[in-house]
Parts: sequence; structure tokens; C-alpha cells
Amino acid sequence: MLKAMDPRWREVSWEQALKAASPAVADVLEKALAGRDLDFDDGLAVCGATGDDLLAVVKTADELRRRAVGDRVTYVVNRNLNFTNVCIVGCAFCGFSRGPNSPDAYFHSTESLLAKCVEGVERGATEVCIQGGLPRTLDGGYYADLLRAIKSRLPDLHLHAFSPMEITYGVEKTGMNLREYLLTLKEAGLGSIPGTAAEILDDDVRRSLSPHKLNVRQWIDVIRSAHELGIPSTSTMMYGHSENPEHWVRHLLLLRRIQMDTHGFTEFVPLGFIHSQTRLYRTGRARAGSSFREDLIVHALARLLLNGHIKNIQVSWVKLGFEGALACLEAGANDFGGTLMEESISKSAGANFGESVLPGEIRALIRTIGRTPAERTTTYKIRQVFEQADANDFLPLERMAAPTEKSIPLEQVGY
Repeated sequence: MLKAMDPRWREVSWEQALKAASPAVADVLEKALAGRDLDFDDGLAVCGATGDDLLAVVKTADELRRRAVGDRVTYVVNRNLNFTNVCIVGCAFCGFSRGPNSPDAYFHSTESLLAKCVEGVERGATEVCIQGGLPRTLDGGYYADLLRAIKSRLPDLHLHAFSPMEITYGVEKTGMNLREYLLTLKEAGLGSIPGTAAEILDDDVRRSLSPHKLNVRQWIDVIRSAHELGIPSTSTMMYGHSENPEHWVRHLLLLRRIQMDTHGFTEFVPLGFIHSQTRLYRTGRARAGSSFREDLIVHALARLLLNGHIKNIQVSWVKLGFEGALACLEAGANDFGGTLMEESISKSAGANFGESVLPGEIRALIRTIGRTPAERTTTYKIRQVFEQADANDFLPLERMAAPTEKSIPLEQVGY
């Protein structure tokens, strides 16, 4: 189901919205606009916003986005490589993993992965994002060997690879210490790591999601160690399952503390829970994903809490859909993510917004909200700004539709 923002929201300035907000929320937003760090109570006040307060939160986050990064919306041309779906961890929120004897289990050969990389580069990719399941029989040297194989064939391709969970598994399999293992991966060609496997950085929630997955301390150790070794990472948060707004705020404040120490996060990516094909939802332990209001709040909250620390907030079009992604780009986000070319993890959990988008489609979508598209590298260096549309820019109309009941009419916020 698509989610869209009422286009009349654009007609209200952030100043007008702020004047109509309640005193409590207006005080928090003015604090953020003044460049001061928000605290836990401030974050909770934002999470509770409805009506005029919600509009003020969205418009203020969008203004902070404009001040931080301007009116460009960036994207990267990349390809996903999900090299295996065989996994022993058993996350209740995952619809992707399979047992080794499952009829649809796979483990792609290195040659087939190389062919996908070459094809990606031929289609303009500057990055491959490599993640997969954790097979019981995985060889300890596999991750480094795969990086070396790709780098030997495509030395200029950026390798964004292996979540903190995979890195922890590599440490276990090799017997190396964490720093030694990360250096091995870096020497093999690792350029950056995805800050996934974060879910919610609260051990009580994590135990309900996946009791066999790494804990908060382990996730932090991998991220901090990578940053200290000059390996940047993204940061993420999965929302819309069994967590509550207090968890969102604590999670974001933790990321902010890490960033203040390491400066190693390139962006923050909110990841809405895709529920329909997951055990977590089918057994009644999670809600049916996020509401549109929650999508707006989480993206705006990220801009407000991370302001001055992590300047890039990315939307996940795979999880939000194109309309939802565009709405969140007007609620504080500034990056559209990647072209992906293929995507297995969200699709297996029940996402139905596609697994590939062309660069020209991204640019055309960005222009619908009056912003300027720009292609970037993994680490946010601008490769090209597209001031004017050309023949390659076209909307993916077959994947877009009119707003549904998940949009929020302007009348509900008092204008």
C-alpha cells in the first residue's frame, strides 16, 4: 500500500507551522533550530506529535535539512549482492533466511557474483553492497576472499560489505581478534560497512527479535572499531514492530554519541519493518509495520536529534514505496538511497515496491517535490548534479498510484 503526503502541506511554511504548534513542541523545535542538541525528553515530545504539532515537526525537520545540505537529493548507483540465504541465526523478523536443505536455498558462486558486479559496473554502478545469511559451514576466509576476487577484477568499485553480525561471525570463524579481522577485510578491499543488524539498540527488544544475534555491546564494538580503523559505516534503525517511541529516541541518542566520538557514520537510514512474511508478525509479537504518521515522525526525529552530527538521512524506497519515500524527503530526509538492481531481503519479508529503480526514474521522482537530483559516491562525494531533466528522466508510473487512506489530509492538522 502506498503512503503519500497531502501536497497542500507544501503551501505551509515552517514559520507558519511553528506558530500553530503547542508551546511544549514549539520550544523543542526552536531549540533544534537554534542548533542545540535535543535530549531524551525533547525527543519524546516530538514522538507524540499529532495535528498542528505533527505539521510543525515535519516542516521544522525539512528546514533543518535545507540548512544542513540544501535542496539537493542525492542517490547512488549501486548493486546489491545477497550471496546466500542460508542462515543459522533464526531472526523472527526475517523472511529471507533458509535452512541448508531448503529447496530454495542458494549460495552463489564467486564467479556468478563477479559477473553480477561486472554487469552492475556496465550499468553505471560505483558500489556493490554485499550481505548474506550466516551458513553453519561458512569458511572463515570467505569474506576476505570474496572482496579480493572482486577488487582484482574491478579495482575502482567501492565494496560496501558485511554487517556487524557478519563481521562478528567472521571473527568467530577465524579466531582473529576484532581489529585484526577488520584490518584483514580492509586490506582485501573493504571500503565501508552497512550499519545494519542494529534493529533496535536495546537488548530486551533484541532478545524478542532474535535471541541468537549479536547484542548491543557487540554491535557498538564493531562499529567503533571500524571507524577507528578508517572504515566508515552507515547507521540504521528498524521500526514498526514491537518497539515504542522511547526506543527510537534512545537508539538515535546512542548513534549520536558514537558519531560525536568517531565521526564515522556517513548517514542514518530508518528501516520500516516489513511484516507479512515474518514469524514475528504471524505469532502476534509485532504490529503490522509502521503507520504513515510513524514514518514521518521517525524521519523527522532523526533530523532533529542528529542535527549537526549526522547530516545525511536516507529513505528506504524499497520499504516505503516511492510515494512514502518522497513524503519522508519532505520530512527531513535528503538521500534517496540506491538503485539496488536486485533486492532479496525486504522482498522475502513481504515488500512489494520492487527491487530495482533506474537512475533516471530516481531523478524524475526527486523533481516532483521541487528538489535537484545529484548522483553521489558511497561516502557522499558528489559525482554529478542534474540541474535540468533530460530524455533519461521518466517517472515509474506503473509503480505509483494516487494517495490512499494512509496519507494524512491537511484538514487533520488544522489548516
